[in-house]
Amino acid sequence: MDINQPSQAATAPVGGAVALHARQLRAILITVSIALMAVIASVTGLNVAQTHMAVEFGASQNTVLWIINVYTLALAALLLPLGAIGDRLGRRPMLITGLVVFGAAGVVAGLAPSAGVMIVARVAAGLSAAIIMPITLAVITSTFPEEERGKAIGVWTGVAGGGGIVGMFLSALLVDVADWRWLFVLPVVLAVVALAMTLKSVPNSRERYAHSFDTVGALVSTIAVTSLIFVLQEGPERGWTAPITLVILAVGVVAAIAFVTWELHRRDASLLDVRLFRERGLAGGSVTLLVVFGVQAGINVVLFPFFQSVLGWSGLLSTVAMMPMAVMMMTASGVAPRMAARIGARSTMGAGVALATLGLALMALFVSVDGGYLSILAGMLAMGIGMGLSMTPSTEAITGSLPRAQQGVASALNDVTREFGTALGIAMLGALLANGYRGAIDGKLDGIPDEAADTAREGIANAVDVAPGTGDHTQDLIHAAQQSFVEGWQRSMWVGAAVMAALLVYVALRGPNNTATRRIDAEPAGCGTGVPDRTATR
Repeated sequence: MDINQPSQAATAPVGGAVALHARQLRAILITVSIALMAVIASVTGLNVAQTHMAVEFGASQNTVLWIINVYTLALAALLLPLGAIGDRLGRRPMLITGLVVFGAAGVVAGLAPSAGVMIVARVAAGLSAAIIMPITLAVITSTFPEEERGKAIGVWTGVAGGGGIVGMFLSALLVDVADWRWLFVLPVVLAVVALAMTLKSVPNSRERYAHSFDTVGALVSTIAVTSLIFVLQEGPERGWTAPITLVILAVGVVAAIAFVTWELHRRDASLLDVRLFRERGLAGGSVTLLVVFGVQAGINVVLFPFFQSVLGWSGLLSTVAMMPMAVMMMTASGVAPRMAARIGARSTMGAGVALATLGLALMALFVSVDGGYLSILAGMLAMGIGMGLSMTPSTEAITGSLPRAQQGVASALNDVTREFGTALGIAMLGALLANGYRGAIDGKLDGIPDEAADTAREGIANAVDVAPGTGDHTQDLIHAAQQSFVEGWQRSMWVGAAVMAALLVYVALRGPNNTATRRIDAEPAGCGTGVPDRTATR
């Protein structure tokens, strides 16, 4: 592995890398956290501007959803290939390239005159985000000494987990005080700051391989991830049994099987050595992240309509209401490494999953229209703490299961798992909420005009919108919709709690060993030169 770094760095080797001063490590951590925050803020930010985009571009709801979702689709599809390329070409130049493209795409999106230009800009932003996101974590795992690595990963996971809520709050604030196009200022500014700090502080590291890049594996993985994420995003809108949904699902499944088969054939020359999933660390960390991020994303889908349509809050106030959970999540992510060092990774993950399960159960038990925000606050806080405690050791388990030469791939796998979980959670818990709402409201529409009743069945926002036109039935319809939403909420929360309880059993039985040996400093056969080349130049 080659490591090039600023000239003031110390040169004592630590765990196969060059030792850096604490001040330099802190600067690197701040840099990659800012870069990560830019990516995460762009995932959630546009959700608060859907109406504005539809009006200004004259776009349909489907087009608006494409503007939002195509970013995540491009990001998820290209994570693995670009993470592997970063390992080969150098993590610092790849990070610089990603930040430059990301910033330029943000400027184009902010000035976009049409929905078409906006979609192209969002694709470019997603592509560059797929460069940035795995590199930020790979820089940490390849630069920080082992005794500091867990704390740094805790900060990274805190930003990745809570950053979406923080980004949505700042986006909602910009929409309220300025114009929706100002949403792109935040990620562009963050990218510029991260770029300047990368040029100054981030050392370079890259790997030398005895084998060629796995081009076939990269292409097949891109097809598999694109197809499966597309189905999860578009299935609720197009219908799960629609021909296009079933065809693309089949393509995704076949591509996924082909990817596994090809990677087993390539063995040590593979893009991702799938044999490593036999290990408890990689399998346990991946499953935990998949479920935890799925439940978190599903909770967000449920919480915002509750705040806006049941409690009648604005978008900005709704994002403020989410902040306690984000703060707890980010705080717990920082505490998790110290806790794992004392009681073990599996015990820490188990405690986190148990707390998250408790939080879901508390929200299901106590949520009510009359109880309002306080009826769910305790559950939100428990959820935040639980997710923070479980995310950091899960991420460490994934990155620690792959050797240093493949940290870009390890980081990308971590990110792909999160994106799959997010898409799956939104699709599943969103569908459960919608079905629960429709089932509950059917028995509460007696006396409501047929046309208004049909509209109310579509969702609580539709019911609140049509209620003023029902005359004396206005309050009855609003109350029926709110109560039905709460009943649907309870159903989705209980299902989420059941899923998390199953995860708790899995972690207890198959989670990472509490005293697992980290493999991050090992060089696998066919990877690297075996002799690090350390220089003191940029």
